[in-house]
Amino acid sequence: MTDESKNKVDMNEIVSLCKRRGIIFPSSEIYGGLGSTWDYGPLGVELKRNVKDAWWKAVVQEREDMVGLDAAILMHPKTWEASGHLESFTDPLVECRFCNQRFRADQIWRVEFVGQDGKPVHRTTLGTSQKEVIESFREEARRHQPNGLFSVKGLTELTEEDYRTLRCPSCDSVDSLTKSRMFNLMFKTFMGPVEDEASQIYLRPETAQGIFVNFENVLNSSRRKMPFGIAQIGKSFRNEITPGNFTFRSREFEQMEIEYFVKPGTDEEQLKSWVEERFQWYINLGIKRENLRIRPHGKEELAHYAKACYDIEYSFPMGWSELEGIANRSDYDLKQHTQYSGRDLSYFDEETGERYVPYVIEPSGGVDRAILAFLVDAYYQEEVRGETRVILRLHKALAPVKVAVLPLSRNEKLLPMSQEVYKSLKRHWMVSYDDAQSIGRRYRRQDEIGTPLCVTIDFQSLEDKAVTIRDRDSMEQIRVRVEELKDVLHQKLSEE
Repeated sequence: MTDESKNKVDMNEIVSLCKRRGIIFPSSEIYGGLGSTWDYGPLGVELKRNVKDAWWKAVVQEREDMVGLDAAILMHPKTWEASGHLESFTDPLVECRFCNQRFRADQIWRVEFVGQDGKPVHRTTLGTSQKEVIESFREEARRHQPNGLFSVKGLTELTEEDYRTLRCPSCDSVDSLTKSRMFNLMFKTFMGPVEDEASQIYLRPETAQGIFVNFENVLNSSRRKMPFGIAQIGKSFRNEITPGNFTFRSREFEQMEIEYFVKPGTDEEQLKSWVEERFQWYINLGIKRENLRIRPHGKEELAHYAKACYDIEYSFPMGWSELEGIANRSDYDLKQHTQYSGRDLSYFDEETGERYVPYVIEPSGGVDRAILAFLVDAYYQEEVRGETRVILRLHKALAPVKVAVLPLSRNEKLLPMSQEVYKSLKRHWMVSYDDAQSIGRRYRRQDEIGTPLCVTIDFQSLEDKAVTIRDRDSMEQIRVRVEELKDVLHQKLSEE
């Protein structure tokens, strides 16, 4: 098995592993599931907590210019009017009149090339960009045409006649797609007993606005000086038209978001600094550098509030996609909330006597996307003595279980010492105890969930009061006295 084949990961392998080992389950599965919502199982919730803790440690605990916040999910409706979400937080939507499936209009493409019989062939396909669609059809077009020429058009480029030839991407019906209309992505609900327009509120589509409306509160209570940032981890909700690719795009998700307030004129330098810092964070936690890239947004891509934006992209099984965005939001948000609330959200610099509305640098990443990237990047297969060994080479800081205690067998003589070791270690780390099946199978189970170290108690342990530590990645084993075990494990788990 070559290195390339070992590291080429199919999304189905990740989905299967997550279900099998209790990392991620489909939500409400016993009722057939609920589209693109996911539950984190016993191991998944530990992995998720570790990712969030690692982020918080890096951006809040280890910095002197950051504080935290946990804002409410339900906010005053004026918030979303001021932020522009009521007016512009929309996607173009088309619907199939036969199967009633809905699709984003900007992700439907008409592909046309010459078939083997010399007649035009056209296809309807889904894709996030024209470039992506061109790459996916290039080889097929080349097989039918020596020069591989073909055309790819989005809906806005089509004539009425071409539009009628489109097929539904779901049921393949011809001439079944409605015209495009704008669809607001915010979930609506009602506050109080009366369901009318006056009681209508929204589930937040992002965590950023909770930070902006608390800017004055945090500034006054923490006595911060520029530049400083506010960090938040929390749930957001978007009624996505076309969610998918496992947990990459879902309707309920968790964000790790920073709003870093800076003096105008220093924003470009601060943006560059945050891009570099956030890129390095993923590498520090085990993501391979060659699987990451930084992509600047073109002017046509920028949000209405953004002066500039960079995406940190990861090479997922479905291709390069956004992992985290770092945007220069200018002074748009604080000015908007000043206008709509009537509260002055400017900053007065006591040292210089200046008053200004801060610019904002926003590093915003998804917890779920980060977890997916860590899982994909850590997934590895190799042959060991004629068998395939599946390993999750997760960074030790992220591994759901740090140590597994494995008695050699279920022999009652091994039980007291094994339980004693397990209970002593559990006070310090998340520790698993496993005595089912052969020791080899138990090693494989721990490899598959990313446990860095296994501790085995055998019959010799009863005599010499020593145990065997096995390393996940190298499979090397060392013998350690029980009295030294905690210190040795701590050293190994602290190693980069």
